[in-house]
Amino acid sequence: MTAHFQRETQAISNGLWPLAGIDEVGRGPLAGPVVAAAVILDPRAVPDGLDDSKKLSAARREELFAIIAQSALAIGVASATAVEIDTINIRQATLLAMRRAVAALAVQPLSVLVDGNDPPVLACSCESIIGGDAQIASIAAASIVAKVTRDAMMARLCQRYPAYGFSAHAGYGTPQHRAALQAHGPCPEHRYSFAPVKGVWRR
Repeated sequence: MTAHFQRETQAISNGLWPLAGIDEVGRGPLAGPVVAAAVILDPRAVPDGLDDSKKLSAARREELFAIIAQSALAIGVASATAVEIDTINIRQATLLAMRRAVAALAVQPLSVLVDGNDPPVLACSCESIIGGDAQIASIAAASIVAKVTRDAMMARLCQRYPAYGFSAHAGYGTPQHRAALQAHGPCPEHRYSFAPVKGVWRR
């Protein structure tokens, strides 16, 4: 089953519209930023087939990303860097990226739905929903935007630091990535607060 628009319709009926869905990508990798997206869909043009980005092929994500970009009422995308992650920890950096994404919206929401169980503190009402990226259309759209955006960022980083193969694994701790770390040490985009970099190398 794909995500539905029922919660958004309920928000419209309850006077809590605009509603934004938020999701993040990149909590677990050893390198690169954590990226959050906030999306306010157009109730008259909800894309078909929205779902958790992890359940979609890369080609389908790209296709839906283009449709969302063209049809959504507002999209905000933001990130927190590896340095910020090391400074304030991954949880706080994720919440910071989410707040930045909401602030980047051209239309400010009256309510927000966030994937997971750890919502950011916002000026408007905010509810977290475990598995929301597979249930709520706005969150699913945000998960797709965040994933496609971060993958593109990691592909650009791969051009700057080709030894690590970021475009292949997006910074996650694959055997290929760990072998490159052992061979070359970390680059500035690595998270020095994450093992196996932590305690071995310093910025």
